[in-house]
Amino acid sequence: MAAVMWRSRWRNYDAELKSARLEATSLEFSDSHPLKPILVTDTKARRGTRKGSTSSSSSSSSLAAPDPLSCMLDGTDPLSMFAAETPSTLHVPFAGDARKKEDEPVGADFEPWSIKRGEILARFTTTEKLSINLCMGSEMGNSQNPGSSAVSEKVRTRLEELDDLEEGSQRELLNLSQQEYAHRIEELNQSLKEAWASDQKVKALKIVIQCSKLLSDTSVIQFYPSKFVLITDILDTFGQLVYDRIWSMCTDPRPLPDSFTVDDVNDTAKETCLNWFFKIASIRELLPRLYVEASILKCSRFLNKSGIQETLPRLTAMIRGIGDPLVAVYTRAYLCRVGMEVAPSLKDSLKRNFFDLLGTFRQISGESVRSQLLTQRVEMPEYLTLYSPAINWILQCSAYRAPETLLTEMMERCKKLGNNALLLNSVMRAFRPEFVATRAMDFIGMIKDCDEAGFPKHLLFGSLGRCLACADPPESERLTILNEAWKVITKVRSPRDYVNCAEIWVEFTCRNFTKREVNTVLADIIKHMTPDRAFEDAYAQLQSVIRKILAHFHDFSVLFSMERFLPFLDMFQKDGVRVEVCRSIMDVFIKHQLEPTRDPVILNAVMHICKTMHDSVNALTLEDEKRSLSVLIIGFMRVVSFGRDFEQQLSFCVEARATFCNLEPVLVHLIHTVNQLAMETRRVMRGNHSRKTAAFVRACAAYSFITIPSLGSIFSRLHLYLLSGQVALGNQCLSQADAFLKAAVSILPEVPRSISVEGKLRSSESFLLDFINNFLATLLVVPDHPEYGVLYLVRGVLNMVQDYTWEDNSDAKVRAYACAIPLLAAMSQETYLYTIPKMDSNETLYGGDPKFLSEINKMCETLIGQILDHLKSLGREEQQSTRRQSTLAFSLFCVLLAHGDLRNNKLSQLAINLWNLSHKHGYCETRISVRTLEYMKHQAKQADMSHLSDMVQRLALQSRT
Repeated sequence: MAAVMWRSRWRNYDAELKSARLEATSLEFSDSHPLKPILVTDTKARRGTRKGSTSSSSSSSSLAAPDPLSCMLDGTDPLSMFAAETPSTLHVPFAGDARKKEDEPVGADFEPWSIKRGEILARFTTTEKLSINLCMGSEMGNSQNPGSSAVSEKVRTRLEELDDLEEGSQRELLNLSQQEYAHRIEELNQSLKEAWASDQKVKALKIVIQCSKLLSDTSVIQFYPSKFVLITDILDTFGQLVYDRIWSMCTDPRPLPDSFTVDDVNDTAKETCLNWFFKIASIRELLPRLYVEASILKCSRFLNKSGIQETLPRLTAMIRGIGDPLVAVYTRAYLCRVGMEVAPSLKDSLKRNFFDLLGTFRQISGESVRSQLLTQRVEMPEYLTLYSPAINWILQCSAYRAPETLLTEMMERCKKLGNNALLLNSVMRAFRPEFVATRAMDFIGMIKDCDEAGFPKHLLFGSLGRCLACADPPESERLTILNEAWKVITKVRSPRDYVNCAEIWVEFTCRNFTKREVNTVLADIIKHMTPDRAFEDAYAQLQSVIRKILAHFHDFSVLFSMERFLPFLDMFQKDGVRVEVCRSIMDVFIKHQLEPTRDPVILNAVMHICKTMHDSVNALTLEDEKRSLSVLIIGFMRVVSFGRDFEQQLSFCVEARATFCNLEPVLVHLIHTVNQLAMETRRVMRGNHSRKTAAFVRACAAYSFITIPSLGSIFSRLHLYLLSGQVALGNQCLSQADAFLKAAVSILPEVPRSISVEGKLRSSESFLLDFINNFLATLLVVPDHPEYGVLYLVRGVLNMVQDYTWEDNSDAKVRAYACAIPLLAAMSQETYLYTIPKMDSNETLYGGDPKFLSEINKMCETLIGQILDHLKSLGREEQQSTRRQSTLAFSLFCVLLAHGDLRNNKLSQLAINLWNLSHKHGYCETRISVRTLEYMKHQAKQADMSHLSDMVQRLALQSRT
């Protein structure tokens, strides 16, 4: 080891940097310039030729770059190929495709039935027991014999089975829960499909008729809307099956066009369609006959041009024969739904359906209804809500894209009925908000005249508020509208009803008024929801209020200056909800608060909100939750700026550290902020600190030094110690920098052998080696402490490397040694590669002192000896160690080549031996070896590097074995 005799190569960094720069060359723009547009030519003339062949018809120049996409496609464009296909090869749409295009029902602005369906099922539930009363025919469970030879016998059998529909045995399923009832209905729907698939058409019709009869049963009246939804699903299935059946009879030999006429339908399909209508007409009871015929209404297209136009008014008139007003209104709703699907243009029929509906309201107050409600113990307000889905749907269909005059007409009808609240509510929900907003005062007058006994006025104001949240009324009427509405809302006694209505009108208030009015609304909500802790049952509505306010108030100085805003937040006392509200506020704050702020109103309010989020963190909080909360808090800190008042900024960081001590990412950000503050101070002072600024940057260093130990991540502590030490060096705080660097060295032994990265355990060696590299690079500019001896920090790092418990079969220790040799070589130069302005490094302190250089050489010899010993031990181990030996030997060779004085014969011979060892077993990359030799030949051309020529001659490439 003593025979190595290390000596660092003298370096002229300025000359090396100059020689390493790219040579400036003049650019000549020619036809082959890479940025010149590519000439794309027509490839039709070459279609069908061999790949790579040339064509005399090509107009491209030989200098033009080939189009790689065209080459891959052999000159053919896939879109051109598709367009060139014959019509016979194109996709022929099947019946379902044609039906979808046939009569586009409505636009995207029409709320579909599928949404209403889910809302009805979720809203109208019951805990009472339900029953399914089916009249099962004698042949209900028996399958048909499709192979009957005599047609007359087959017809007679089917007629007998149809007679059995109303004369067969009774089958009743009692005491069903709501879920069991829905399950039974779904079983009937599946039985319908199975019967149809097995060609048992009569059985399928029986199922549909019996299910339709269930809609006359109002014994559990609260559940009726949901029952309507479940049973009409079966009717929809049946109608689609019949339509598909008749359509399939028309597709031979070719499919019907999208807009087919009666003339395109063959006689067989017409006869089958007519047969279905005759079967349905033979049903004796009115309700099933209405529903089943409505379900196949679309099939009228196969019979005559005006089939649907004639059938809709007839079915509308037939509904007048239904005695129960609730059953009648839902029957009209189903007819409207089918009408919108098959003939949305027939507005007159839909309007007639609505005007017939008006006669139903006289029945609601009749004796039969009152007797029924008394028997079932249902109050009138609850009973009226059962009508809402049906009436809303009927009016939605009638008012869809209707002119404004229709609204005027309907308002007049409502007045004639004494301003029926239920109807008025549906009218406001059905028409475009713009139409309602322009007549807001008229609606308010009608609402005042309504009878509140059956339908509360606050529900009507809620519907009006929804319209005004989407469209603005005349500006001169807005304040009057708000005052009139709030007079009613504030008198609502039920906290639940109150908050449901108030939450709607907050949107109107935020859209059209200032913080004064919004603050008044918040104060009223707090007044109503605080007694008896009523807010605990209204968190969803209160959250909606917050969201609406945040959507309209993006000036947070205005928002947080509302006196009642923070007290309003105090009503969210459930931890999860409270944190969710704070997160929503911070999301909006970070998105819209783009300018730095020092407004004390904003800072105090947001600090309170962030503290609420922080205090929710406990031992059970997930890491993802902590991370997301930290991102929000850090986003707030980024916009806090006190300008040139650096001391105030530091005071804010001190307060934030105490407030957010449980979130490590926030502490890391604070340390970065304080370090940046110190460097900003240096920039302002241009490196010449006064007594005051020098004390300030030392205070910044003290802040970081106190905060870093509280971090849990060992690598966060290491990197921040190093970064803070670099900042201290830049501000000429040598004692503070020395403390940071010594602290980093002292915790290196604590680095675990494995760490968690993205949920997986990984070896920490690569991370530790990266840190050691960065740390050693910093030590070049750190002057030695006069009391601790020469290179005491370098020795401390190397001693840690020596004592650290590395993994078995690891080369990390000697790799760390190899990283220290370039540092020591750089320290031996007369001029260092980089320095810190206004701070003396070891180059100035020692001035090339021979004792200092001798100490460096001894350390290098020791390190090289350690690496050589490790290489020898690898040579004595198993075969798989030879690759590691080769890699390490070549790495040490490169270090000697770059930093060692190879004019020394012993050092030169060591380099040659390392080269040969790295190539001994053929594991060295030949490409890298060749480039290394080329570099050495290039370097040998310099005057002081000619000795490399002889060395290159002695280095041989060895092929792999």
